[in-house]
Amino acid sequence: FERILNKAFGALLGLGIGLRHNYLLEVRGRKTDRLYSTPVDVLEFKGRRFLVAPRGRTQWVRNAEAAGEVSLKRGVERRRFRVRIVSNDAKPEILKEYLDRFKLTVQRYFPLEAGSESGAFVKIAERYPVFELLEV
Repeated sequence: FERILNKAFGALLGLGIGLRHNYLLEVRGRKTDRLYSTPVDVLEFKGRRFLVAPRGRTQWVRNAEAAGEVSLKRGVERRRFRVRIVSNDAKPEILKEYLDRFKLTVQRYFPLEAGSESGAFVKIAERYPVFELLEV
């Protein structure tokens, strides 16, 4: 069911329909070189952009690590970014902000409740890959 919803939501984003933070993430497969896409929420926080993987080290995460870059698409707009892996020490406040801001769609992936103190995220930070997006 979730896969069907992601495909439908991805199709809407491809048409340019979505909230300001919704994008279609495009990344090359590390083995196939095929272009894969998935809907994501981009967190703008303290003047920087971040991608958080609420489901952990999924295929798109591994592909982004291998490629070193991703594209974000909405409608006809497509922008390329280099990705920088965020260290576990820097993740707690980013994870807190991400969960607080997008709790309706991502709360189920976190063992902490939205509104938890950032210190609570220290213990779970290694489970959630975070990338800073850098303009190409």
